Amino acid sequence: MSLSSHLVEKSFGDLPGWNDDDHVGAFEAFRRSAFHVLKKPYRTGALGIDFDAFAPAYAEALAVAAPDRPQARRFFEHHFTPMQVRAENGAAGLVTGFYEPEVEASPVRTPHFSVPLLSRPADLIDIDDTNRPAGLDPYLAFARATPAGPAEYPDRGAIERGALSGKGLEIAWLADKVDAFFIHVQGAARLVMTDGQLRRITYAAKSGQRFTGPGKVLSEIGEIPLDEVTMQSIRAWFKAHPDRVDDILWRNRSYIFFREADVEDVALGPIAAAKVPLTPGRSIAVDRLLHTFGTPFHIDAPSLTAFDGKPFRRLMIAQDTGSAITGPARGDLFAGSGDTAGEIAGVVRNAADFYALVPRSLAGGA
Repeated sequence: MSLSSHLVEKSFGDLPGWNDDDHVGAFEAFRRSAFHVLKKPYRTGALGIDFDAFAPAYAEALAVAAPDRPQARRFFEHHFTPMQVRAENGAAGLVTGFYEPEVEASPVRTPHFSVPLLSRPADLIDIDDTNRPAGLDPYLAFARATPAGPAEYPDRGAIERGALSGKGLEIAWLADKVDAFFIHVQGAARLVMTDGQLRRITYAAKSGQRFTGPGKVLSEIGEIPLDEVTMQSIRAWFKAHPDRVDDILWRNRSYIFFREADVEDVALGPIAAAKVPLTPGRSIAVDRLLHTFGTPFHIDAPSLTAFDGKPFRRLMIAQDTGSAITGPARGDLFAGSGDTAGEIAGVVRNAADFYALVPRSLAGGA
């Protein structure tokens, strides 16, 4: 497979802020992927960044446990060639942010904790072209198993009105349905239980319908100007209009189911699509159909200063994906866990240039 024309070869000198970055954090994130691929390789994305070409870099990463800053930078410069990723139709690239919420939860329902987080139902099945019945929406990747064959699963509104009640699916209970919704959006959370335990949930499956963000809805109905839509402005609107929360949230028909996961290192995020823990400020979600997990990306987003007060010019590692992350120059930056990370992630929506670091053996094939 040859490299896509979306990739244009550059030099490290062309990367804004490359010499000023601390590449140790990116190296450590890359090394976590190196350990994972000892067990299972990543799939090569459609842009042609061949997974097999990463072998020399992964081998060295496993052998070098703790490089200093110059060593980490030399590692990436030795093994990779930077290539600018061109967006569709010449449009600018775009980065948004995501994080792992941390909320208080109860193991049982109480008058205060009445909003459930649910595990995957037994009758929810994966669906694809091999088992999709005629007439079922081709978008749906999940469906309900019925005696008559797969059928569309109940959507968010139906589930929140009780479609799955009595099935024992409740993992934990929250006090606020808006908190629960944003956990669905992020796909993971740390739960501070009423007994003091710290638990983590992460994505297991979804009902399958299309995602419709509340920010888009609120903009379209004239409640929040589009350029003012952030997680914070959406939360403020919900707080001011509690009687309209269900109306807005139920327009997003997609519903997320979770599973419990260990909190092995409180400094790291949840294990995501690339099967490694996310590294705050160094892991990025990309379009997995186009990109290859484990690929380093230098992101140049000079208007983004939410992370540390400085223009965002930083090396990230592709270790997650998301249904809203589509296109070659589109990414979601992992900000970390808890409220501080949420304040960062909630305001990130910035133009960005993407530079994929492509294994040197592939360079020249674009």
